[in-house]
Amino acid sequence: MKTIITGGAGFIGCNAAARELSKGREVVVMDNLSRPGASDNLMWLRTKGLKHFEKIDLRDAERTMAAFERNKDADSVLHLAGQVAVTTSVAKPRFDFEGNALATLNVLEAMRASDMSGPLLFSSTNKVYGGMEDVGIEMQNGRWAYRDLPQGMSEERGLDFHSPYGCSKGAADQYVRDYQRIYGIKTVVFRQSCIYGYRQWGMEDQGWIAWFMIATMLGQGITVYGDGCQVRDVLFIEDLLDAYDAARERIDVAQGNIYNVGGGPSNILSLRDLLAFIEKRAGAPIPHKKADWRPGDQRCYVSDIRKAQAELGWTPRISAEQGMGLLYDWIQNNYSLFETLRWAA
Repeated sequence: MKTIITGGAGFIGCNAAARELSKGREVVVMDNLSRPGASDNLMWLRTKGLKHFEKIDLRDAERTMAAFERNKDADSVLHLAGQVAVTTSVAKPRFDFEGNALATLNVLEAMRASDMSGPLLFSSTNKVYGGMEDVGIEMQNGRWAYRDLPQGMSEERGLDFHSPYGCSKGAADQYVRDYQRIYGIKTVVFRQSCIYGYRQWGMEDQGWIAWFMIATMLGQGITVYGDGCQVRDVLFIEDLLDAYDAARERIDVAQGNIYNVGGGPSNILSLRDLLAFIEKRAGAPIPHKKADWRPGDQRCYVSDIRKAQAELGWTPRISAEQGMGLLYDWIQNNYSLFETLRWAA
């Protein structure tokens, strides 16, 4: 039993790798270690028993092909590598395209050339739905909320890529889906909402829950973009990994499908909610400055997770309140790890 995890030294990837190793599975981590914290995550995985690491940039088709050929006996692939920030995509659209769309095509082609049938699970994003300006929203209890979608946004929503990040992830999303239809690779797309949890090296442009907590503990400045009332449905890392496991266990149902995966309507959080939680835990007000909305920032996004619940038998177990507490405690107990992020404000 062997799993390839691209981006395996990243936040989601290292947690997925640790879980696979705990099950006694062989794990091959593929990562270029370009993101801050990745090297630390890799060292941590080695303490968990990781033996196989391929330092590789998936934008290189030839090296990607060779790495998959060496590991073609793997019975599953978690494709989690990619460029992760909307702001970076706006500043460097070619870099973003190559890291998401091109790299994903290279992974799919490497699997096809090596006669690997999957399953391949791909971490996509809610950003493929764009700004959703046509969807009615209103203020409810100090948060933006959908006016007519009490269960959240479903997979039936049309695609409307907004921002280079939305375009690159959206293109990858559709390539992954189509390789099941055309080539028979057992692929599953997860359009993920806000994932947070252990070993997340949050930064201002990505990983906002972890970033607010880390910045507070390091005494760095926090900027709230927009009005602070924007909402996401948040999903703790362990619940996401449960969804991955459920898809592989029910791959005959899941293959070729797309699932919106987030905390759903029961686990919504605004920036103001998060600040209030941190202030309560810290026992003091958290100074912060305000700035204008950023490109592609949805005022409200909540996943309709009923398809995943019905087809995969999956549902989140960890509430937003519980998850924030778990992450806050972990960051506090591992404070020294985050000293390296002082430059990242």
